[in-house]
Amino acid sequence: MRVRVDFVLLMLLRVSSAVSLLPVARRVGVKSLPVNVARRSKVTALAGATTKPPALITTPIYYVNGQPHIGHVYTTLASDVVARFMRLDGHEVKFLTGTDEHGQKVEQSAGLAGETPIEFADRVSETFRAILPLYNFSCDEFIRTTEPRHIAATQSLWTKLLDSGDIYLGAYEGWYSIRDEAFYTEDEIVDGLAPTGAPVEWVAEPSYFFALSKFHEPLVAHIEAHPEFIRPASRRNEVLAFMKDGLRDLSISRTTFGWGIPVPDQKEGDDLNHVMYVWLDALTNYITACGYPDVDNDEFGKWWPASLHMVGKDILRFHAIYWPAFLLAAGLPLPQRLFAHGWWTRDGQKMSKSIGNVVDPVALVHKYGVDQVRYYLMDAVSFGGDGDFSDDVLVSTVNSKLANELGNLLYRTLSFAYKHCDRAVPTPQQPLLEADEALLAAAAGLLPQLRGIVGELTLHRYSQTVSQVVQLGNQYIDVQAPWALRKTDPERMATVLWVLLEALRHVGVASQPVVPGLASEMLDQLGVEHAERSFECVAPGHRHALTPGALLPTPRIVIPRYEPPEEPEPPPPPPPPPPAAATTSEGAAAVELSPEEVAAAVTAQGKEVKRLKAEGLGNKDPQVAAAVTELLRLKALLPEPAA
Repeated sequence: MRVRVDFVLLMLLRVSSAVSLLPVARRVGVKSLPVNVARRSKVTALAGATTKPPALITTPIYYVNGQPHIGHVYTTLASDVVARFMRLDGHEVKFLTGTDEHGQKVEQSAGLAGETPIEFADRVSETFRAILPLYNFSCDEFIRTTEPRHIAATQSLWTKLLDSGDIYLGAYEGWYSIRDEAFYTEDEIVDGLAPTGAPVEWVAEPSYFFALSKFHEPLVAHIEAHPEFIRPASRRNEVLAFMKDGLRDLSISRTTFGWGIPVPDQKEGDDLNHVMYVWLDALTNYITACGYPDVDNDEFGKWWPASLHMVGKDILRFHAIYWPAFLLAAGLPLPQRLFAHGWWTRDGQKMSKSIGNVVDPVALVHKYGVDQVRYYLMDAVSFGGDGDFSDDVLVSTVNSKLANELGNLLYRTLSFAYKHCDRAVPTPQQPLLEADEALLAAAAGLLPQLRGIVGELTLHRYSQTVSQVVQLGNQYIDVQAPWALRKTDPERMATVLWVLLEALRHVGVASQPVVPGLASEMLDQLGVEHAERSFECVAPGHRHALTPGALLPTPRIVIPRYEPPEEPEPPPPPPPPPPAAATTSEGAAAVELSPEEVAAAVTAQGKEVKRLKAEGLGNKDPQVAAAVTELLRLKALLPEPAA
């Protein structure tokens, strides 16, 4: 049987079958197991030394009020890197994303577009779905909050919270931001705006409330007992600071608009048509995808609780406070980890349509290439902090790290082996020298390091760690100089080339989560079969090294440098303006030039015609035609020759 374990335990890949889960958890500092693991405590060990727990990785579902932007791409990319890594490392993964399609803002935007809300949602949701293949995201499921299964799941959760006594009917009066779909207290309003800078309006209406205040102490206790629950640590501190003075009950229904999930089981005497607060609706998607409300089915137990919720820092409060409180009220286990990353600026400025500096994620891929953009976004900023997007830095990063360091090393090694080793993987001679063993050891050490990096979600270190091995490979080839060994020691040359190719095999396998397309092409060039590209094939103790004598494909450049398109040559300067003219009262041009001045102008214009023709322009070219016309006009001004 496969079981769920805390995300911290995902790195414990080989646990003795005699060891129970709870002692293992305590050894790594986890004080208690999630509820659905605890109730399965009769299972005393992981299912064999090589069976690894399944993992649910989620992005937030993206609001359909606008088009996809670089922030959406960044969140999904980070989630994709984790999901790809865990699949390669032997885990079964459900990678979930989707769109959030209800709320007052969507209703208003649909009206402005002349569409019904569902027509508007259908159209915009497709723009988010189209991003997935464009960026080679490996999502397993795309969920929409307008799906019947989600509506049913959300209404079931509402009923569960109502039955537990955690929902009551009251009246809400306070500040609300339509743009943020969020309520704000008086203390949070700054200069008439929400903390996010969004406009707010005063709302007074009947509303159902969720007893959020009841869960203040349990939430604080859970966060303090599980340091890994909210990451990075700065976000955890931010949440605890927000809850320092307690929590207020949360309005979870609206009556002033109709585009939302209808509230079931409305109280007797309540004749208003309530729809659910959009965040209660949206957050429920995570358990909808696991089969809720059927919590006893195998699918729900397999995937919930989520291993990782990846979000932007602007929606931290909803995921770190509201969502865990809803789950506690419903008697469901909490997600194992929530990570809130930072925002992107561009060239030091906040991205804004009015400034015109918004990064178009579609145009970005078409300009630079999908893996080039993926690499830059994962490499450019300390993951969790804010980042500044720069086209210049993107080009510099791609050209130096991907094209120059990795691409050149791969091509020069393969080309030399192909040419001088009978188009096949060379045969190494034993014993290997210390320099050979050092490079191979660095390559073999990649996987343990990367497991730690993904486990800690310090994702910016992933490409940096792989790059260190590539740099060692470049140093090795320069020192060993196989081109010189070809004449003096061909057997040593073959060994050097095999060591380089084997190190590059490790690099190619390790690079798949970040640059899956380029890594696949690398491994194709190395002749690595698709069945031999999992992490098991580069793990210590496993021998899946390149086979000497195996034929190599014809080498080609897999990672080209980015070269900006050539700027078109500026057009030639326009012909000189015609000589100054005065205008008579009848409107005719009266040229006030002496005969000598006219003759000089004719000579100058004649030279201009010759210059244009010398540049290869024909008589029909507009510039030549205009210059000839002017020449004829000037010649007409010459005085008649004397009889």
